[in-house]
Amino acid sequence: MDSFIIAALALSSLTAPTYGDKGTSKARSCSDIRQFYGGKGFSLDVVPQSEISGEHLRICPQGYTCCTSVMEDNLATLSRREMEGVLKDAGRSLQTSLAGQYKAFDGYFQELLNQSTINLQETFTRTWSTLYVQNSQVFTDLYTDLRRYYRGLNVNLEEVLNEFWARLLERLFYQANKQYFIGEDYLECVSKQIETLRPFGETPRTMKMTVTRTFVAARSFVQGLVISGEVVRKVSQVPLNQDCMRAIMRMTYCPHCRGMASARPCTNYCSNVMKGCLANQADLNTEWRHLAETMMQVADRLDGPSGVDNVVLSLPSRISEAMLTMMENIDTINSKLFQACGSLREGGTSSTGIDEIMKREKITVEDRVGTSSSKIDKLVSDVTMRLRDMQPYWVSLPNILCSDRVATGTGAEDKCWNGMSRARYLPEVMADGLASQINNPEVEIDITKPDMTIRQQIMQLKIMTHRLKNALNGQDVDFQDTSDDVSGSGSGMCADDMCSRGPRLVVPVTERPIIYQYPPENKKVKASAMQNLPSITTYLLSLLILLLRR
Repeated sequence: MDSFIIAALALSSLTAPTYGDKGTSKARSCSDIRQFYGGKGFSLDVVPQSEISGEHLRICPQGYTCCTSVMEDNLATLSRREMEGVLKDAGRSLQTSLAGQYKAFDGYFQELLNQSTINLQETFTRTWSTLYVQNSQVFTDLYTDLRRYYRGLNVNLEEVLNEFWARLLERLFYQANKQYFIGEDYLECVSKQIETLRPFGETPRTMKMTVTRTFVAARSFVQGLVISGEVVRKVSQVPLNQDCMRAIMRMTYCPHCRGMASARPCTNYCSNVMKGCLANQADLNTEWRHLAETMMQVADRLDGPSGVDNVVLSLPSRISEAMLTMMENIDTINSKLFQACGSLREGGTSSTGIDEIMKREKITVEDRVGTSSSKIDKLVSDVTMRLRDMQPYWVSLPNILCSDRVATGTGAEDKCWNGMSRARYLPEVMADGLASQINNPEVEIDITKPDMTIRQQIMQLKIMTHRLKNALNGQDVDFQDTSDDVSGSGSGMCADDMCSRGPRLVVPVTERPIIYQYPPENKKVKASAMQNLPSITTYLLSLLILLLRR
């Protein structure tokens, strides 16, 4: 008989209803949740006046509750909408930071090009006078093409520089030999001799090397910032799935349904929920870090003696030196050209204008770097710091989102919400990434079905990193020509849902897709923190029946 009494008491303790935080036997009023639910903008018609049995609940623990099925569904939808809003806000903050770095560097580089253009116009007008004025279009076209290349348009930088020197040779030869009749065919022959004659000395070769390295690095760097912002925007808009919504609902609003509104989630519990919900996002971590590291290396190349300011602002003086080299050797050059292209018939203008220029004092065009060096130092320092800070972004999101949600203070881990009640949370915290969630106790997730939008963004990061590594080696970076001018008012970096198209990178995919290990046969790749009592109750009922039969 004693054993019967003990078993009956054990059974009654498990099946007896619990009422809110205090566990009183009297049905608790639902006035608190009515106020809370109404404050969320929902109708109070579906809210009971006092606690009801919770067998209808599909997400929250099925004890006595103040939540109906309609309330549970509404709060679950609300919890997902709120979490997606938080994720978009976090992404928007990172986008704003990246856009700020883009705007700062792009503005600085455009300023350098403008300053270099103005310097050339002012100094060449003074030093080369009519020779420059009559041929200014050659120099204007050079700067125009350099700008177009930097903006990501389909411009071959090597061809641009070769064309510039060929045209300059034609114009200078024509100006130096105005006493002759010179036709277009003859000038075309002249330009073809540039490789063998090398009329400008070593300047075209050295300038091609420095300009190519600088502009390739600058263009790939700003494109890296644009692509980073686009990845953040697109990933932040990936909706949370139903299983994640259930887990967030259980963590966020189920305590209210249980009459434990003051209970905050346990730290490890919140971590597992967020790691499960953001498992696909965490898989961005490796390629995101690689991109940030490579961008920092490129940024470092933009500074120093061969940095962007020195290269861009020294263009006028380098070009002037090359022109002076040709003019000083014009007789030798003429002789070789006459031999290669044929003799010319006299009958043109008697004065060439070259003599007057060469009779002046030695032509010099000073570099005007000024204070730009200190400015690029600060830009590189700032962007390096920001890039370093953003490296752990995707794997730090769970901790960031949990930081202001979880229970804190003395004894918090024993009084926090663990998904069922106020008690310590026992399961271990999962590692980062989709594959690590196979045993996540909070979020049901199939690790064999990665999110395709995020996989596409991982590939974009790989492609961009590859382009940046090429830029470090001075290799040209071919971006597909889009009609968008990424250096204009629309940078392609948006901090809201309305975003213009960014630059598209098109390369053949040569890497194998990631293959995730399938779980053992007949084993679901799912788990849940919902631990139901019926199995225990059934066991005790069986025990009770056995005792009664004795």
